[in-house]
Amino acid sequence: MTQAKQGDTVTVHYTGKLDDGTVFDSSEGGDPLEFSIGSGSVIPGFEQAVIGMSPGDAKTTTIISEEAYGPYYDDRVVVVDRQQIPAELPVDIGAQLQIQQQGGMVIPVIVTDVTDGEVTLDANHPLAGEDLTFEIRLVSIA
Repeated sequence: MTQAKQGDTVTVHYTGKLDDGTVFDSSEGGDPLEFSIGSGSVIPGFEQAVIGMSPGDAKTTTIISEEAYGPYYDDRVVVVDRQQIPAELPVDIGAQLQIQQQGGMVIPVIVTDVTDGEVTLDANHPLAGEDLTFEIRLVSIA
């Protein structure tokens, strides 16, 4: 039977869970995820988990944070004066904003704390620092 390898386009169904069992993403009940192994369109550990699987195979694998969304970096959290943020932008906890650095690079951030005078912005990926467990079922190889 054909096994998934580097360069193959595969479709998979998956469910991703945190260490406490919380589901953070799933394709079940919807369309399967399609990607090319080696393209970098999914996290490295997920690609590696699919290599060697055959259509119909299922597995559960834990991907350490370094092979997922990387470690959590404290220096990617900044506290800014509320007046530095345009008044029309929402600054509720959980709001997603973008900040522009010198040179034009745009970085997505999440509001993690708000006081009367300050807003805390976190540029880490929401799953940074988390080991992730995936239930993966290979649907097909193209």
